Amino acid sequence: MGYDDVIPLIGDFGRYQKRIYFLLCLPAILCAFHKLGNVFLIAEPAYRCKLPSEFSNATYQDLSLEELNKSYPWDSLKKNFSSCEMFLGNATKKCDEFVYDQTVYGYTAVIEWELTCEKAYMIATGNSLFMVGVMLGSIIFGQLSDKYGRKKIFFASLIIQVVFGLIAAFTPEFWSFTLARAIVGATTSGVFLVAYVIALEMVSPKKRLLAGTCCQMFFSTGYMLTAVFAIYIHDWRDLQLALTLPGLVFFCYWWLIPESSRWLINQNRVDEAKALIKIAAKKNKIKITDEQLDSLLISEVKPENDNAHKANVLDIFRHSNLRKRSLIILFDWFANNITYYGLSWNTNNLAGNPYINFVISGAVEIPAYTFLLFTLNRWGRKFVMCGCMITAGVALLLTMAIPDEHDWLVVTCAMLGKLAITASYGAIYIFSTEQFPTVIRNAGLGAGSTCARIGSITSPYINVLSKFWTPLPLIIFGSLALIGGVMSLVLPETLNRTLPETMEEGEAFGKKIKKELKKEEVPLNGNDLEKQTKVETNGGIQPK
Repeated sequence: MGYDDVIPLIGDFGRYQKRIYFLLCLPAILCAFHKLGNVFLIAEPAYRCKLPSEFSNATYQDLSLEELNKSYPWDSLKKNFSSCEMFLGNATKKCDEFVYDQTVYGYTAVIEWELTCEKAYMIATGNSLFMVGVMLGSIIFGQLSDKYGRKKIFFASLIIQVVFGLIAAFTPEFWSFTLARAIVGATTSGVFLVAYVIALEMVSPKKRLLAGTCCQMFFSTGYMLTAVFAIYIHDWRDLQLALTLPGLVFFCYWWLIPESSRWLINQNRVDEAKALIKIAAKKNKIKITDEQLDSLLISEVKPENDNAHKANVLDIFRHSNLRKRSLIILFDWFANNITYYGLSWNTNNLAGNPYINFVISGAVEIPAYTFLLFTLNRWGRKFVMCGCMITAGVALLLTMAIPDEHDWLVVTCAMLGKLAITASYGAIYIFSTEQFPTVIRNAGLGAGSTCARIGSITSPYINVLSKFWTPLPLIIFGSLALIGGVMSLVLPETLNRTLPETMEEGEAFGKKIKKELKKEEVPLNGNDLEKQTKVETNGGIQPK
């Protein structure tokens, strides 16, 4: 008996919940703007040395092939004329000034601060530090939302996001821009994570897979819209403003979004929770009495046990079977995250129109999440996750066998890999939640989240390798996904299995001799997603 018993009385997913849920999904679009914005804000255009004979208004396309051949050495590695050197008399000289191609990305931060040649590493560093901010934000804002409430932290994150998003648009140099963007990255965890948790806490257990997955689709919508903004806004400062200002709209949520009733109950603020539940019941045209609420909610208020064992991350490595499974799961988190963000940020390095590539990369996420809705509770978590990781790995590895003249096949394989890794990324949240015993689940998923963020922090540097060979980042991402998918085949299936509670049960989970663990079929999608939701706030795990 508890809060989950109240939800069916006021409507599993009634009109009131649907309205609040929809409002809470919209900030995911805003967070996608910020997470993917760097693809265009610091896009690297084609460039060459400015010749002494050229005027300041020279364009990239001014020189003929003959003039290029006379003026620039050939770069055999890139199979093009050098971007960083030119002929000056009988000698080769490094560039002092550059001429940029502004026809594709417009005026980007790379042009303004000349992040070229020896300074080109700063582009990857900017993306990497943004993800450092995301990692820190997922930890900090997750903990703060547990302590001070979902609603307050959502608004604090939103205000910080708008303020530093505006600051980023007016920064005078690269490192202050990167710092402001990193803070914005941290707030995406606060905004998206907290909104996601409030949304899942207000629906019944059996609806949480649907609710969580549809929320991710809003993120994918924002993903695609980022390219639409970039197509029509050609100055990076204006683009940064355009991606930030929609956040002002969500300030009105203070009067529209309630505090989480589940959080209020956990804080022993039962009267406030009852008032919110009554409002929901009234909006859903359902009558509920104080007596009903008291009888259902009394078990939710529990005294704290100071003597309870507080598990830490080291506990998952103290038992051989659990240690083996944990290391595989942590690698899966790393592989999924580095591949997902690596592919998302690599669209500019693929052949064809970078905007179309980017939109397709976001669009393939919709069928990926739809696939999860129909298969995760039918085919099993392991089959779906492993199958998707292996599919992504094979698709990406195939790019090394594609001839240079068939660039469209490389793009096709990259997008197939993106679709598969998105589905795998969605599955690993539930699958890894169910692998760890209850007493260590929070610590296990916290470690998984950390490994995931290490992957996304690393991925920008992997993408730099496309300068030497376009498919090389895809091959690295594919190898990691394939290895993770194959290794995960040894993990036990968790669908319709009784989950381990203690460390002993966790150690025995999946061993053939422990057949007694295969008890009655229990649909795990409800309670375990509830546990996952609680873990997300405690351990700092966020959707994407």
